[in-house]
Amino acid sequence: MTKPKFTKEIIQLEDVQTVIDQIVAKLREDVGRKLRRRGGVVGISGGIDSSVTLALAVKAFGAKNVLGVMLPEKDSSDDSKEFALELAQKFGVEVVEENISGALDGFACYSRRDEAVKRVIPEFDPAVDKMKIGIPQEFINSNLPPVFFVTVVFADGSEKSERLPMNEYLQIVAASNFKQRSRMSMLYYHAEAKHYAVIGTPNKHEVQQGFFVKYGDGGADVMPIGNLYKTQVYELAKELGVPQKIIDRTPTTDTYTAEQTQEEFFYQMPFEMMDLLWCGWENEYDPAEVAAALHKEVSDVEKVFKNFERKKNTTEYLRMPPIHNY
Repeated sequence: MTKPKFTKEIIQLEDVQTVIDQIVAKLREDVGRKLRRRGGVVGISGGIDSSVTLALAVKAFGAKNVLGVMLPEKDSSDDSKEFALELAQKFGVEVVEENISGALDGFACYSRRDEAVKRVIPEFDPAVDKMKIGIPQEFINSNLPPVFFVTVVFADGSEKSERLPMNEYLQIVAASNFKQRSRMSMLYYHAEAKHYAVIGTPNKHEVQQGFFVKYGDGGADVMPIGNLYKTQVYELAKELGVPQKIIDRTPTTDTYTAEQTQEEFFYQMPFEMMDLLWCGWENEYDPAEVAAALHKEVSDVEKVFKNFERKKNTTEYLRMPPIHNY
């Protein structure tokens, strides 16, 4: 079958309502018949992905059979709760708040992370300073593997960034991953208490590029938007009636103490462009055709394609189920 011509409109949904109906039908089939559960639990943060997932769950099971769980901790954004509560009210679902800071203290999440940061930037004081890690933008246009830097925002507003050695990078990530795994544990508590399924919120890029934590946000029972580009998630949000302030909100990691967008931390480009480039790469379009449609240099598209391939390959273990020895 001949592929359609690559254009900027190639991933736009032809009929958003039909896509919603298909996802809702699949949710009912998977949760009700395969998993034999009577409803769903969704962790809500006021972000676009969890908001769309909650709205889909409500259409699938009814508001009375959906529980929204807010899972803040001491590094969480202050406005996440406000957005999450407005979302729950809009769709009429019960919502509970579970602050996981105590659990994270018990795991020494914060102290393990901060210990690694101080080895790189000794003057970092976690009591008053903020930190984040990320990949510089210039790595997207190189053929080199991405390198993470740690940035400390000092109390006086000044900043300092240093390249992260491998041991410190691994320790920071491993400690931070306690957050997603603690949240998933709490979601399963509520799901099991109600005989519900955990409805996961990752989108296509998070699943395919490995921007999730194994047995954390990647450990749900079903992932209804796991095949949707971010652009498509926004299309569904508008059709489903997600509050406009959530649609307008910039996607963030909400993981580290300093403010940080998902683009800055991991993706390295706006999602509107990333969606199109990923579509071109995964559907094996010629880089020249993609470059012409997006008004980019062919060499730049080729480099991005190699970056995508590297991410997909290096994160494959995250998508693998447990290996059984028979």
